[in-house]
Amino acid sequence: MITLTGIHKTLGGQPVLRGVDLEIPAGRLTAIIGPSGEGKSVLLKHMIGLLRPDRGHVFVDGVDIARISDKELNAIRKRFAMLFQSAALFDSMTVFENVAFPLREKQLASEPELSTMVQGMLDRVGLGNMGHKYPAELSGGMKKRAGLARALVTGPEIILFDEPTTGLDPLMTKSIHDLIVAMHRVFGFTGVIVSHEIPKIFSIVDWVAMLRDGKILAMAPSQEFQRIPDPRVQEFICIDDAPAAVAPCREH
Repeated sequence: MITLTGIHKTLGGQPVLRGVDLEIPAGRLTAIIGPSGEGKSVLLKHMIGLLRPDRGHVFVDGVDIARISDKELNAIRKRFAMLFQSAALFDSMTVFENVAFPLREKQLASEPELSTMVQGMLDRVGLGNMGHKYPAELSGGMKKRAGLARALVTGPEIILFDEPTTGLDPLMTKSIHDLIVAMHRVFGFTGVIVSHEIPKIFSIVDWVAMLRDGKILAMAPSQEFQRIPDPRVQEFICIDDAPAAVAPCREH
């Protein structure tokens, strides 16, 4: 569904992506991991066309979105949703209004239909009685849930998650991970998750890709990824409190 070939991007005079080749499996959850500052979020923004590459191609079902007009790109973006680190809720709107916003903006439902759709989605993410509240009244975890509800309400084929558990404690992180998995089972979207939650992220995704030095260093099914012998992979995922499923730390 999403294929990136030879993606190069320089920002602020610094090369960030140096020839990324990556294919995202359709209908699966894929994690993109790697050290801080490697350009994982930059890569995610290329997938939805928020950034265009200096060189290379970004194909969505065979259409190179790096080479089309803004009007054509906007049409393809309707198939996407994106959940940012902060959830990016509008402070002046209630939770209900935030979730309803994309439906109203894209004129996807009448007001009676919209009300039913929004309330149903809030129920699904565990915010059924929170629609009247404002973002300032929500905990960090509730904000993430509201952001996920807004991302899901339009029925997107593809959802991009930019570090969806940033700032959450371990229990809330697990809760959000579990919710993403549950919603994926229900809706079957293609999901791409940028995450620093190592090794927790391995238990919820189907595939893992590691970005290092501006390129994809390795990509494999989640359980196989943890056994990749490359020392750069093992050094990154080697955590003292990692569960037995994670390859043992190597001595350096």
